[in-house]
Amino acid sequence: MAGVAAFALANVPATAALAAGQAPAHHSPAPHVARGTLLLSATEPAAHKAALPATYTVKSGDSLSAIAGRLYQSPDYWPVLYWANHGKVRYANDIEVGQVLKVPARPAKVPAPPSALGPAPAPAPVSSEAAPAQASPAAAEPAEATGTYSGGSGFQACVIAAESGGNSQVVNSSGHYGLYQFSSSTWAEYGGNPADFGDASVAEQNQVFDSAIAAGGASNWTLYDGC
Repeated sequence: MAGVAAFALANVPATAALAAGQAPAHHSPAPHVARGTLLLSATEPAAHKAALPATYTVKSGDSLSAIAGRLYQSPDYWPVLYWANHGKVRYANDIEVGQVLKVPARPAKVPAPPSALGPAPAPAPVSSEAAPAQASPAAAEPAEATGTYSGGSGFQACVIAAESGGNSQVVNSSGHYGLYQFSSSTWAEYGGNPADFGDASVAEQNQVFDSAIAAGGASNWTLYDGC
């Protein structure tokens, strides 16, 4: 009997706990974190985009649109480079090898392009024997519109020679017009006045050509003219 009583007394706390509706307490060991382990937030980015360079040195064959395509992944952002460097870049289609351009951060919106992309072409010389003694500027303008123009030298001259032979008012059988044989849609796309298509001055045709080159449009001719 003494042994039975001792067993009962030893189990009184557990029995009392069960009678009170309480479960015996259990302690779980604390989780172990290895030293040197870096815990990352689920929202922390895994990688960061490469930063733009502070400057870019112009290389042979570069244009502002080509540089913008490499730096900003879109040639349409070339005015960003122009306005950041217009103190040393006077015209958008006239940059030189070796120039060091500032590279600003890509803005949310592309700024407006400059009004003049390149210098106006010099008027073709007129022989004093052929010109009337009292010729006025108004009378001389039709001669520019209907005359020939070589474009000086380089890529521009190559395109003119291949496309029109210098005839500023020629229209081919497919409706392409002028020194550079623009289609009506391409003419309008690069800033030409639709009302002038088929009767535009040399100066206006050159301005539309300059706009096309500044926007990376040399491929409109290189594939066909071998220039």
